[in-house]
Amino acid sequence: MNFTRWSARLPGTQRRAAARTDRGSVPAARGEYEQKPEPAADIPALPSIPSLDELSVREILGELPALVALVYGADHRVAYVNDAYASTFGPRPLGATAAESCPELAELGLLPLLDQVRRSGTSRTVKSRKAQSHRDRTARTDRPDRTEGSYTVTCSPVTCQGTAGILVHAADVTDHAEAAERLRTSEQRHRRTVVTLQRSLLPQELEQPDDLRVAATYRPGGVDAAVGGDWYDVITLGAGRTALVIGDVMGRGVRAAAVMGQLRTAVRAYARLDLPPHEVLQLLDGLAAEIDASQIATCVYAVHDPNEGRLVYASAGHLPILVRAEDGSVERAEDPTGPPLGTGGWLHTSGSIGLPPGSTAVLYTDGLVERRSEDIDEGVASLERALSGAQGSPQVVCDRLIRSLGVTDDHDDDVAVLVLQHPARTGADAELFHNAALDLLGGVEAAPRARAFATGVLSSWRFPVELRDLGVLATSELVANSLQHGTPPMRLRLRRTDRRLIIEVTDGDDHLPRRRRAEPADEAGRGISIIATIASSWGSRRTPGGGKAVWCEFALPQ
Repeated sequence: MNFTRWSARLPGTQRRAAARTDRGSVPAARGEYEQKPEPAADIPALPSIPSLDELSVREILGELPALVALVYGADHRVAYVNDAYASTFGPRPLGATAAESCPELAELGLLPLLDQVRRSGTSRTVKSRKAQSHRDRTARTDRPDRTEGSYTVTCSPVTCQGTAGILVHAADVTDHAEAAERLRTSEQRHRRTVVTLQRSLLPQELEQPDDLRVAATYRPGGVDAAVGGDWYDVITLGAGRTALVIGDVMGRGVRAAAVMGQLRTAVRAYARLDLPPHEVLQLLDGLAAEIDASQIATCVYAVHDPNEGRLVYASAGHLPILVRAEDGSVERAEDPTGPPLGTGGWLHTSGSIGLPPGSTAVLYTDGLVERRSEDIDEGVASLERALSGAQGSPQVVCDRLIRSLGVTDDHDDDVAVLVLQHPARTGADAELFHNAALDLLGGVEAAPRARAFATGVLSSWRFPVELRDLGVLATSELVANSLQHGTPPMRLRLRRTDRRLIIEVTDGDDHLPRRRRAEPADEAGRGISIIATIASSWGSRRTPGGGKAVWCEFALPQ
């Protein structure tokens, strides 16, 4: 290529050429007089531009900072290496094969690539491959500070005087690769921190109610997916009742995990009030708006009462509960749901779904069923089919659902699954669970009748004498409290499980009792204090149809 042929295209050359030929030109047609040109200023002469023929390819390649090697022939014999290559990997004997004299090419994985380039006649590039430098190779092997360089290598076919060869061009990208590795390490450390925070905010060990078997699984999203705000919890409410909750905070990262932790703590606090599910969600809705008005969350809160054999639940924009019967049929909770938490202005309502003995219920977040390529209803239908054939313990069911829905380590969303089973007990196991109830008609004979009923039932259940006497005393105090402060209808219920004795009295008055300190001269006001002293725990709640229930529990001896 002759550079002088391109000089007319360079900026300013045409104007200078016109200035040199302007003298003696014909004046313009409008009669303008020819003006003498101004004396030209001293312009330094341009240096002469060498032609390409005068440049040495060896000299150019020798000055390049990149690593350059030229190989030829079917066995890739070395024809040339530039100074940068020799400085990095050491001098290479010309004419020797690359496989024998250039171990760095094998370390970079280039030997098969050279064959591909020779056969195809097209260039190939590999990025950020590691190889040891000449200094590393000559260093002692016991040095702990040995380093590797990273190189991006392009192999291009060339032909010289009829001989086919390959030009190997390697750029040192060690600094870039180390920066990328530091960034990747930082992102991994940040992700581990968020995952640790997320898991620390989830229950470390699920409470196991007497009448249910419960298991849960949480799977964070893959490496490329930020940790979300999925959460779950199991809360024993007393008197054999259990609250189960699962939710999903919209958004990703530390903020979503922090909001999730606040909501989970609030749910546990509200659950201690033993409120109906829709009232718990109503309180959560206002709290979510106060925490962060821009952050919304979905949630379903359900309560299981073994005496009713049903799940009473309320949902705030969450996916429906699924219940598998003992025969394998699956029912979906169809009651309407309210909007997500944090939206405000909505009155949540409670629905119910049966949970008879032998059935299994599943609560889950959208990461389990939502896929970018299909509608979420199709995902729920897939979960129903998987649940229909899922048998075994709750943990086995959890794992099977995870596998059936295709959740892997690189899943693009986090997943939470909560499985509860109401086991059908038979044989000796069934002998540990009993119920007995007595309707109290009122009058002076109600208290003696309740004591006699409790004595007979507790004796038939073969409790120790001390526990039987405490149970009869608690029954007497609860019934007396209901007779004095409650209204009909009144009912006494005794229930035993494999771990505790539960005594509960219901009546038609909705004023909840409070424990207070009775003065020495007071003739009443000591019943609840006595119960709180002798029982393992006690509590009260309002019943759905109006009225209240007051209960106490005694732990059974091992």
